[in-house]
Amino acid sequence: MTWTLWVPGGLCLMLTVALGLALKRVYDLTVGLPEHRGQADGSLEFPAGWEKLDELLSILLNLQEYGVSHSGTVSREDFAKTVLDISCQFMKSTRGSVMLWDGAAGCLKIVAAKSAFAEKSQKLFLKPGEGVAGKAFASGQAIYVANPEADPRYIQTAPEDAEPFISIPLLVKSKPVGVLNLHATGGTESFTGYKTKFLNILVGEAAVMLHNQDLLDNLQTFYLEMVQTLARAVDSKDAYTKEHSDRARSKARRLASELRLPDQMTRSVEYAALLHDIGKIGIDQSILLKPGKLTPEESAVMQRHPIIGHQILAPVEYLGPVAQMVLYHQEWYNGRGYPEGLKGEEIPLGARMVAVIDAWDAMRSDRPYRKALTRDAAVTELRRCAGTQFDPKIVEAFLRIEEEEAPLPPPFPGQENGCPSRTAGPCPPPPEAEPS
Repeated sequence: MTWTLWVPGGLCLMLTVALGLALKRVYDLTVGLPEHRGQADGSLEFPAGWEKLDELLSILLNLQEYGVSHSGTVSREDFAKTVLDISCQFMKSTRGSVMLWDGAAGCLKIVAAKSAFAEKSQKLFLKPGEGVAGKAFASGQAIYVANPEADPRYIQTAPEDAEPFISIPLLVKSKPVGVLNLHATGGTESFTGYKTKFLNILVGEAAVMLHNQDLLDNLQTFYLEMVQTLARAVDSKDAYTKEHSDRARSKARRLASELRLPDQMTRSVEYAALLHDIGKIGIDQSILLKPGKLTPEESAVMQRHPIIGHQILAPVEYLGPVAQMVLYHQEWYNGRGYPEGLKGEEIPLGARMVAVIDAWDAMRSDRPYRKALTRDAAVTELRRCAGTQFDPKIVEAFLRIEEEEAPLPPPFPGQENGCPSRTAGPCPPPPEAEPS
Protein backbone atom coordinates (compact mmCIF):
# COMPACT_ATOMS: atom_id res chain seq x y z
CA MET A 1 0.00 0.00 0.00
CA THR A 2 2.78 2.43 0.95
CA TRP A 3 4.54 2.15 -2.40
CA THR A 4 1.57 3.70 -4.17
CA LEU A 5 1.88 6.79 -1.98
CA TRP A 6 5.58 7.33 -2.63
CA VAL A 7 5.53 6.84 -6.40
CA PRO A 8 5.28 10.63 -7.05
CA GLY A 9 8.12 11.29 -4.63
CA GLY A 10 10.22 8.55 -6.20
CA LEU A 11 9.61 9.94 -9.68
CA CYS A 12 10.59 13.41 -8.48
CA LEU A 13 13.80 12.02 -7.02
CA MET A 14 14.56 10.13 -10.25
CA LEU A 15 14.08 13.34 -12.21
CA THR A 16 16.44 15.11 -9.83
CA VAL A 17 19.09 12.45 -10.33
CA ALA A 18 18.52 12.67 -14.08
CA LEU A 19 19.06 16.41 -13.82
CA GLY A 20 22.34 15.80 -12.05
CA LEU A 21 23.47 13.41 -14.75
CA ALA A 22 22.49 15.89 -17.44
CA LEU A 23 24.44 18.66 -15.72
CA LYS A 24 27.40 16.34 -15.38
CA ARG A 25 27.22 15.73 -19.13
CA VAL A 26 27.25 19.49 -19.67
CA TYR A 27 30.22 19.69 -17.35
CA ASP A 28 32.04 16.96 -19.25
CA LEU A 29 31.48 18.84 -22.49
CA THR A 30 32.51 22.13 -20.89
CA VAL A 31 35.81 20.92 -19.53
CA GLY A 32 36.63 19.71 -23.03
CA LEU A 33 36.77 23.30 -24.24
CA PRO A 34 40.24 24.89 -24.42
CA GLU A 35 39.55 27.42 -21.69
CA HIS A 36 38.44 24.68 -19.29
CA ARG A 37 40.85 21.86 -20.07
CA GLY A 38 42.92 22.41 -16.98
CA GLN A 39 45.14 24.52 -14.84
CA ALA A 40 48.89 24.88 -15.15
CA ASP A 41 49.31 21.97 -12.74
CA GLY A 42 47.09 19.77 -14.91
CA SER A 43 44.09 19.70 -12.50
CA LEU A 44 40.56 20.27 -13.71
CA GLU A 45 38.47 23.15 -12.39
CA PHE A 46 34.88 22.25 -11.54
CA PRO A 47 32.32 24.67 -12.88
CA ALA A 48 30.58 26.88 -10.33
CA GLY A 49 27.63 25.14 -8.71
CA TRP A 50 28.72 21.53 -9.23
CA GLU A 51 29.62 21.07 -5.56
CA LYS A 52 26.31 22.66 -4.61
CA LEU A 53 24.46 20.22 -6.87
CA ASP A 54 26.28 17.32 -5.24
CA GLU A 55 25.20 18.65 -1.83
CA LEU A 56 21.62 19.00 -3.09
CA LEU A 57 21.49 15.40 -4.33
CA SER A 58 22.80 14.17 -0.98
CA ILE A 59 20.19 16.21 0.89
CA LEU A 60 17.37 14.97 -1.39
CA LEU A 61 18.38 11.36 -0.86
CA ASN A 62 18.42 11.88 2.92
CA LEU A 63 15.05 13.63 2.79
CA GLN A 64 13.56 10.82 0.72
CA GLU A 65 14.93 8.20 3.11
CA TYR A 66 13.56 10.13 6.09
CA GLY A 67 10.11 10.42 4.52
CA VAL A 68 9.89 6.75 3.60
CA SER A 69 11.31 5.41 6.87
CA HIS A 70 8.94 7.61 8.91
CA SER A 71 5.90 7.00 6.71
CA GLY A 72 2.77 7.22 8.80
CA THR A 73 4.67 7.92 12.03
CA VAL A 74 5.77 11.54 11.72
CA SER A 75 3.53 14.59 11.98
CA ARG A 76 3.32 17.31 9.32
CA GLU A 77 4.92 19.68 11.82
CA ASP A 78 7.89 17.39 12.41
CA PHE A 79 8.38 16.84 8.68
CA ALA A 80 8.13 20.60 8.05
CA LYS A 81 10.78 21.18 10.73
CA THR A 82 13.06 18.69 8.96
CA VAL A 83 12.53 20.48 5.64
CA LEU A 84 13.31 23.83 7.27
CA ASP A 85 16.45 22.48 8.94
CA ILE A 86 17.91 21.07 5.72
CA SER A 87 16.95 24.20 3.75
CA CYS A 88 18.70 26.42 6.27
CA GLN A 89 21.67 24.07 6.20
CA PHE A 90 21.73 24.16 2.39
CA MET A 91 21.64 27.95 2.22
CA LYS A 92 23.63 28.55 5.44
CA SER A 93 20.78 30.53 6.97
CA THR A 94 19.91 30.65 10.66
CA ARG A 95 16.39 32.06 10.34
CA GLY A 96 13.35 30.83 8.53
CA SER A 97 9.92 29.27 8.71
CA VAL A 98 7.59 26.87 6.94
CA MET A 99 3.97 27.91 6.56
CA LEU A 100 1.35 25.36 5.54
CA TRP A 101 -2.15 25.93 4.23
CA ASP A 102 -4.90 25.27 6.76
CA GLY A 103 -8.03 24.63 4.74
CA ALA A 104 -10.35 24.77 7.75
CA ALA A 105 -9.03 28.18 8.86
CA GLY A 106 -8.52 29.45 5.30
CA CYS A 107 -5.03 30.79 5.94
CA LEU A 108 -1.32 30.01 6.05
CA LYS A 109 0.04 29.04 9.46
CA ILE A 110 3.62 28.71 10.65
CA VAL A 111 4.22 25.06 11.60
CA ALA A 112 8.03 25.17 11.87
CA ALA A 113 10.36 28.03 12.68
CA LYS A 114 13.96 28.82 13.55
CA SER A 115 15.36 31.66 15.62
CA ALA A 116 13.01 34.58 16.37
CA PHE A 117 10.23 33.00 14.35
CA ALA A 118 9.84 30.27 16.94
CA GLU A 119 8.27 32.68 19.43
CA LYS A 120 5.83 34.00 16.84
CA SER A 121 4.83 30.62 15.39
CA GLN A 122 1.32 30.84 16.79
CA LYS A 123 0.76 34.52 16.01
CA LEU A 124 1.28 34.98 12.27
CA PHE A 125 -1.57 33.89 9.99
CA LEU A 126 -1.71 35.03 6.37
CA LYS A 127 -4.50 34.91 3.83
CA PRO A 128 -3.58 34.16 0.19
CA GLY A 129 -2.14 37.37 -1.28
CA GLU A 130 -1.45 38.86 2.14
CA GLY A 131 2.15 39.76 2.87
CA VAL A 132 5.09 38.45 0.86
CA ALA A 133 4.51 34.81 1.82
CA GLY A 134 0.80 35.10 1.01
CA LYS A 135 1.59 36.59 -2.41
CA ALA A 136 4.13 33.85 -3.14
CA PHE A 137 1.50 31.29 -2.16
CA ALA A 138 -1.21 32.90 -4.30
CA SER A 139 1.02 33.40 -7.37
CA GLY A 140 2.93 30.13 -7.17
CA GLN A 141 6.15 32.09 -7.77
CA ALA A 142 9.12 32.67 -5.48
CA ILE A 143 9.51 36.25 -4.25
CA TYR A 144 12.84 37.74 -3.19
CA VAL A 145 12.81 40.87 -1.04
CA ALA A 146 16.16 42.67 -0.88
CA ASN A 147 15.00 45.45 1.45
CA PRO A 148 11.99 44.37 3.55
CA GLU A 149 11.60 47.73 5.29
CA ALA A 150 11.10 49.48 1.95
CA ASP A 151 8.74 46.85 0.53
CA PRO A 152 5.02 47.59 1.12
CA ARG A 153 4.17 43.88 0.77
CA TYR A 154 6.23 42.96 3.80
CA ILE A 155 4.48 42.50 7.15
CA GLN A 156 7.10 43.17 9.81
CA THR A 157 6.55 41.25 13.05
CA ALA A 158 9.65 42.41 14.94
CA PRO A 159 12.24 45.20 14.61
CA GLU A 160 15.02 42.72 13.84
CA ASP A 161 13.13 41.31 10.81
CA ALA A 162 14.98 43.48 8.32
CA GLU A 163 17.29 41.06 6.50
CA PRO A 164 16.74 40.20 2.84
CA PHE A 165 14.64 37.08 2.52
CA ILE A 166 12.95 34.80 0.03
CA SER A 167 9.51 33.13 0.06
CA ILE A 168 9.21 29.99 -2.06
CA PRO A 169 5.83 28.28 -2.51
CA LEU A 170 5.59 24.54 -1.94
CA LEU A 171 3.86 23.35 -5.11
CA VAL A 172 2.25 20.03 -5.97
CA LYS A 173 1.12 19.88 -9.60
CA SER A 174 1.16 23.70 -9.66
CA LYS A 175 -1.09 23.83 -6.60
CA PRO A 176 0.45 25.55 -3.55
CA VAL A 177 0.32 23.72 -0.22
CA GLY A 178 2.56 26.05 1.76
CA VAL A 179 5.55 28.42 1.73
CA LEU A 180 9.18 28.21 2.79
CA ASN A 181 10.65 31.50 4.08
CA LEU A 182 14.42 31.93 4.48
CA HIS A 183 16.23 35.03 5.76
CA ALA A 184 19.71 36.11 4.68
CA THR A 185 21.54 36.08 7.99
CA GLY A 186 25.31 36.25 8.39
CA GLY A 187 27.02 33.92 5.93
CA THR A 188 23.86 32.99 4.08
CA GLU A 189 24.22 31.93 0.44
CA SER A 190 22.96 34.43 -2.14
CA PHE A 191 19.28 34.03 -3.05
CA THR A 192 20.07 34.47 -6.72
CA GLY A 193 21.29 32.37 -9.64
CA TYR A 194 21.74 28.62 -9.67
CA LYS A 195 21.65 28.33 -5.86
CA THR A 196 18.05 29.53 -5.79
CA LYS A 197 17.19 27.13 -8.60
CA PHE A 198 18.63 24.28 -6.55
CA LEU A 199 16.67 25.50 -3.52
CA ASN A 200 13.51 25.39 -5.65
CA ILE A 201 14.24 21.76 -6.51
CA LEU A 202 14.65 20.96 -2.82
CA VAL A 203 11.40 22.72 -1.94
CA GLY A 204 9.59 20.96 -4.79
CA GLU A 205 10.67 17.54 -3.56
CA ALA A 206 9.63 18.46 0.00
CA ALA A 207 6.21 19.60 -1.24
CA VAL A 208 5.59 16.27 -3.00
CA MET A 209 6.60 14.29 0.06
CA LEU A 210 4.43 16.46 2.30
CA HIS A 211 1.52 15.92 -0.09
CA ASN A 212 2.13 12.16 0.00
CA GLN A 213 2.09 12.31 3.78
CA ASP A 214 -1.30 14.03 3.62
CA LEU A 215 -2.52 11.28 1.31
CA LEU A 216 -1.32 8.69 3.80
CA ASP A 217 -3.05 10.52 6.67
CA ASN A 218 -6.27 10.60 4.64
CA LEU A 219 -5.89 6.92 3.84
CA GLN A 220 -5.39 6.12 7.51
CA THR A 221 -8.50 8.15 8.34
CA PHE A 222 -10.40 6.12 5.75
CA TYR A 223 -9.11 2.88 7.27
CA LEU A 224 -10.11 4.01 10.75
CA GLU A 225 -13.62 4.82 9.57
CA MET A 226 -13.80 1.46 7.82
CA VAL A 227 -12.55 -0.31 10.95
CA GLN A 228 -15.11 1.48 13.12
CA THR A 229 -17.90 0.55 10.71
CA LEU A 230 -16.87 -3.11 10.78
CA ALA A 231 -16.61 -3.05 14.56
CA ARG A 232 -20.11 -1.63 14.89
CA ALA A 233 -21.36 -4.33 12.53
CA VAL A 234 -19.96 -6.92 14.96
CA ASP A 235 -21.46 -5.19 17.98
CA SER A 236 -24.85 -4.99 16.29
CA LYS A 237 -25.05 -8.80 16.20
CA ASP A 238 -24.92 -8.96 19.98
CA ALA A 239 -26.97 -6.51 22.03
CA TYR A 240 -24.95 -7.51 25.09
CA THR A 241 -21.69 -6.22 23.57
CA LYS A 242 -23.01 -2.90 22.28
CA GLU A 243 -20.19 -0.32 22.14
CA HIS A 244 -17.75 -3.02 23.32
CA SER A 245 -15.38 -2.21 20.46
CA ASP A 246 -15.32 1.55 21.14
CA ARG A 247 -14.58 0.95 24.82
CA ALA A 248 -11.84 -1.52 23.90
CA ARG A 249 -10.25 1.01 21.57
CA SER A 250 -10.18 3.68 24.27
CA LYS A 251 -8.52 1.28 26.71
CA ALA A 252 -6.03 0.21 24.02
CA ARG A 253 -4.94 3.79 23.40
CA ARG A 254 -4.38 4.45 27.10
CA LEU A 255 -2.57 1.15 27.63
CA ALA A 256 -0.29 1.76 24.65
CA SER A 257 0.55 5.18 26.07
CA GLU A 258 1.32 3.63 29.45
CA LEU A 259 3.67 1.16 27.76
CA ARG A 260 5.24 4.00 25.70
CA LEU A 261 4.64 2.28 22.39
CA PRO A 262 5.48 4.10 19.12
CA ASP A 263 2.64 5.76 17.21
CA GLN A 264 2.37 3.11 14.49
CA MET A 265 2.20 0.29 17.06
CA THR A 266 -0.37 2.24 19.07
CA ARG A 267 -2.53 2.65 15.99
CA SER A 268 -2.34 -1.07 15.21
CA VAL A 269 -3.30 -2.01 18.78
CA GLU A 270 -6.24 0.41 18.60
CA TYR A 271 -7.43 -1.19 15.38
CA ALA A 272 -6.97 -4.67 16.84
CA ALA A 273 -8.99 -3.70 19.92
CA LEU A 274 -11.74 -2.44 17.63
CA LEU A 275 -11.68 -5.52 15.39
CA HIS A 276 -10.66 -8.38 17.66
CA ASP A 277 -14.16 -9.88 17.47
CA ILE A 278 -14.80 -9.24 13.79
CA GLY A 279 -14.65 -12.99 13.18
CA LYS A 280 -17.89 -13.34 15.12
CA ILE A 281 -19.60 -12.13 11.95
CA GLY A 282 -19.12 -15.73 10.80
CA ILE A 283 -20.53 -17.28 14.00
CA ASP A 284 -24.20 -18.24 14.17
CA GLN A 285 -26.18 -15.86 16.35
CA SER A 286 -27.80 -18.74 18.24
CA ILE A 287 -24.35 -19.58 19.61
CA LEU A 288 -23.41 -15.96 20.33
CA LEU A 289 -26.60 -15.33 22.28
CA LYS A 290 -27.03 -18.73 23.93
CA PRO A 291 -27.84 -18.12 27.61
CA GLY A 292 -26.58 -21.47 28.83
CA LYS A 293 -23.30 -23.33 28.64
CA LEU A 294 -22.01 -24.09 25.16
CA THR A 295 -21.67 -27.68 24.02
CA PRO A 296 -18.19 -28.90 23.00
CA GLU A 297 -19.26 -28.60 19.37
CA GLU A 298 -20.53 -25.05 19.90
CA SER A 299 -17.32 -24.11 21.74
CA ALA A 300 -15.29 -25.38 18.81
CA VAL A 301 -17.32 -23.16 16.47
CA MET A 302 -16.91 -20.16 18.76
CA GLN A 303 -13.17 -20.70 18.93
CA ARG A 304 -12.93 -20.20 15.18
CA HIS A 305 -13.70 -16.50 15.41
CA PRO A 306 -10.01 -15.37 15.66
CA ILE A 307 -9.22 -17.39 12.54
CA ILE A 308 -12.20 -15.95 10.68
CA GLY A 309 -11.18 -12.45 11.78
CA HIS A 310 -7.66 -13.01 10.50
CA GLN A 311 -8.98 -14.25 7.16
CA ILE A 312 -11.07 -11.07 6.82
CA LEU A 313 -8.25 -8.65 7.67
CA ALA A 314 -5.09 -10.31 6.30
CA PRO A 315 -5.74 -9.46 2.60
CA VAL A 316 -5.53 -5.74 3.48
CA GLU A 317 -1.77 -5.04 3.56
CA TYR A 318 -2.10 -2.02 5.82
CA LEU A 319 -3.96 -4.14 8.40
CA GLY A 320 -1.41 -6.98 8.36
CA PRO A 321 -0.10 -6.36 11.93
CA VAL A 322 -3.70 -5.95 13.12
CA ALA A 323 -4.68 -9.29 11.58
CA GLN A 324 -1.92 -11.03 13.59
CA MET A 325 -3.12 -9.46 16.84
CA VAL A 326 -6.70 -10.53 16.09
CA LEU A 327 -5.58 -14.07 15.30
CA TYR A 328 -3.77 -14.52 18.61
CA HIS A 329 -5.82 -12.47 21.07
CA GLN A 330 -7.26 -15.65 22.64
CA GLU A 331 -3.87 -17.22 23.28
CA TRP A 332 -2.97 -17.74 26.92
CA TYR A 333 0.31 -16.68 28.46
CA ASN A 334 0.82 -20.25 29.76
CA GLY A 335 0.13 -21.80 26.34
CA ARG A 336 -3.39 -23.08 27.06
CA GLY A 337 -5.18 -20.74 24.66
CA TYR A 338 -6.15 -21.02 21.03
CA PRO A 339 -5.90 -21.25 18.03
CA GLU A 340 -2.23 -22.33 18.12
CA GLY A 341 -1.35 -22.68 21.79
CA LEU A 342 1.36 -20.02 21.71
CA LYS A 343 3.10 -19.25 24.98
CA GLY A 344 4.62 -16.19 26.64
CA GLU A 345 6.66 -13.98 24.30
CA GLU A 346 5.61 -16.12 21.33
CA ILE A 347 2.30 -14.24 21.47
CA PRO A 348 2.55 -10.82 19.75
CA LEU A 349 2.62 -7.95 22.25
CA GLY A 350 -0.47 -6.37 20.73
CA ALA A 351 -2.39 -9.64 21.07
CA ARG A 352 -1.41 -9.88 24.74
CA MET A 353 -2.68 -6.34 25.25
CA VAL A 354 -5.97 -7.00 23.49
CA ALA A 355 -6.46 -10.16 25.57
CA VAL A 356 -6.41 -8.14 28.81
CA ILE A 357 -8.57 -5.34 27.37
CA ASP A 358 -11.12 -7.81 25.96
CA ALA A 359 -11.32 -9.76 29.22
CA TRP A 360 -11.79 -6.59 31.26
CA ASP A 361 -14.65 -5.32 29.14
CA ALA A 362 -16.24 -8.78 29.04
CA MET A 363 -16.15 -9.02 32.84
CA ARG A 364 -17.62 -5.54 33.22
CA SER A 365 -20.52 -6.19 30.82
CA ASP A 366 -23.71 -8.19 31.11
CA ARG A 367 -23.57 -11.40 29.09
CA PRO A 368 -26.33 -13.88 28.17
CA TYR A 369 -24.81 -16.39 30.59
CA ARG A 370 -24.04 -14.06 33.53
CA LYS A 371 -24.35 -10.56 34.95
CA ALA A 372 -21.50 -8.04 34.85
CA LEU A 373 -18.84 -8.34 37.55
CA THR A 374 -18.20 -5.44 39.89
CA ARG A 375 -15.06 -3.40 39.30
CA ASP A 376 -13.36 -4.88 42.38
CA ALA A 377 -14.20 -8.42 41.29
CA ALA A 378 -12.89 -7.75 37.77
CA VAL A 379 -9.63 -6.32 39.17
CA THR A 380 -9.19 -9.33 41.42
CA GLU A 381 -9.85 -11.71 38.53
CA LEU A 382 -7.23 -10.02 36.35
CA ARG A 383 -4.69 -10.35 39.15
CA ARG A 384 -5.55 -14.00 39.67
CA CYS A 385 -5.13 -14.87 36.01
CA ALA A 386 -1.89 -12.90 35.57
CA GLY A 387 0.87 -15.30 34.62
CA THR A 388 -1.56 -17.97 33.45
CA GLN A 389 -4.08 -16.43 31.07
CA PHE A 390 -2.52 -12.96 30.85
CA ASP A 391 0.94 -11.44 30.58
CA PRO A 392 1.68 -10.19 34.14
CA LYS A 393 3.41 -7.05 32.85
CA ILE A 394 0.40 -6.13 30.73
CA VAL A 395 -1.94 -6.70 33.66
CA GLU A 396 0.27 -4.51 35.86
CA ALA A 397 0.25 -1.69 33.28
CA PHE A 398 -3.50 -2.02 32.73
CA LEU A 399 -4.19 -1.77 36.46
CA ARG A 400 -2.03 1.35 36.65
CA ILE A 401 -4.32 3.14 34.20
CA GLU A 402 -7.35 1.86 36.12
CA GLU A 403 -5.82 3.19 39.33
CA GLU A 404 -5.87 6.67 37.77
CA GLU A 405 -9.68 6.55 37.69
CA ALA A 406 -10.27 5.20 41.20
CA PRO A 407 -8.31 3.34 43.90
CA LEU A 408 -7.99 -0.40 43.32
CA PRO A 409 -8.80 -3.04 45.92
CA PRO A 410 -5.77 -4.68 47.54
CA PRO A 411 -4.89 -8.16 46.27
CA PHE A 412 -6.38 -11.03 48.28
CA PRO A 413 -6.76 -14.77 47.71
CA GLY A 414 -9.90 -16.85 47.81
CA GLN A 415 -12.02 -14.97 45.29
CA GLU A 416 -14.91 -16.46 43.37
CA ASN A 417 -13.86 -18.70 40.49
CA GLY A 418 -15.04 -17.66 37.06
CA CYS A 419 -13.73 -16.71 33.64
CA PRO A 420 -13.52 -13.25 32.12
CA SER A 421 -15.04 -14.37 28.84
CA ARG A 422 -16.75 -17.54 27.72
CA THR A 423 -14.64 -17.58 24.56
CA ALA A 424 -11.49 -17.62 26.65
CA GLY A 425 -12.24 -20.94 28.33
CA PRO A 426 -11.99 -21.67 32.05
CA CYS A 427 -9.52 -19.82 34.20
CA PRO A 428 -7.19 -21.89 36.37
CA PRO A 429 -8.69 -22.68 39.77
CA PRO A 430 -8.20 -20.01 42.43
CA PRO A 431 -5.79 -20.57 45.30
CA GLU A 432 -7.17 -21.86 48.57
CA ALA A 433 -8.64 -19.13 50.75
CA GLU A 434 -6.45 -18.11 53.64
CA PRO A 435 -8.15 -18.26 57.04
CA SER A 436 -9.48 -14.92 58.14
